[in-house]
Amino acid sequence: MSTILVIAAREDWPTDRVVNKLAERGQQVFRMDAQEFPQEAILTGHMGNGHGWAGGLTTAHRGLDLLDVEACYFRAPNPFRLPADMSEPERRFAAAQARAGFGGIITALDCRWVNHPLAMSRAEYKPVQLAAARRAGLTIPRTLITNSPDAVRAFAGGTPGPFICKPVASPVFIEGDELKTVYTRRLTGQDLVDLQGIETTAHLFQAWVDKAHEIRLTVVGERMFAAEIHANSPKGHEDWRSDYKSLRYTSTTVPRDITEGVRRLMESLGLSFAALDFVVSPTGEWTFLEANPCGQWDWIEHATDLPIAEAIADELQGVPA
Repeated sequence: MSTILVIAAREDWPTDRVVNKLAERGQQVFRMDAQEFPQEAILTGHMGNGHGWAGGLTTAHRGLDLLDVEACYFRAPNPFRLPADMSEPERRFAAAQARAGFGGIITALDCRWVNHPLAMSRAEYKPVQLAAARRAGLTIPRTLITNSPDAVRAFAGGTPGPFICKPVASPVFIEGDELKTVYTRRLTGQDLVDLQGIETTAHLFQAWVDKAHEIRLTVVGERMFAAEIHANSPKGHEDWRSDYKSLRYTSTTVPRDITEGVRRLMESLGLSFAALDFVVSPTGEWTFLEANPCGQWDWIEHATDLPIAEAIADELQGVPA
């Protein structure tokens, strides 16, 4: 029977919405978290001359025939859970084997993907995104990535007005038992006096773009769902993620040139889903900031009634836009 394989964290409630949509349509769904392998799930894969990878996945509750997989929804699963009594070298070895075996067979499945893990891994690199966006015809901010204080000062000298610093990779980290986020920070000339710490790792700097508001553009296949994000506090205006309580959302349309550029960008990155962030200037120009191939979208759907979960279900089932 035609089945949609869903690989996501057990606690991911946006995935719950998509699975519920598929279930309402009578679609067969097999959901699991990668952390179930190898202790709670069994993988058996074999290949012959007449077909690709065949075999199955079996959990404590059900089984899946790999040849029945029509599409795969892959969304930030948890890491593999390995036996607690393994030594650290054994753990590293076993995790590499699980990634190559389980991950290798899953990514080799010939089916529709939202998104393919290899495409997601590549697209998560901000330098790749920015280069692809520029080639796609989208406007991007003047950007520097460096660990050199002198390069930062030179960049600031050639950038009229303020500029910002933000993480090159995920802004979230855990310190002790506390989840912390590094937000975008607007810098001025005073910040150039002491740049100690810049040399310790890569940092991303961009010219500050004057904004009337920002756009969260959720792309699902050919469909684009745009929401204006208006921040009503100085902190939220600098980085809207730092003050969600100050935000107001409005659904909006996408200019034709942006639509065409985004389609070229998605094709270049090999993605069928992404959450893109843009700044819209007071005169209406859109500037691309970044694309998250596993971006959050549920709160946007809740705030605007944009049918994003419906569109993801359509994409997985191959329903045309």
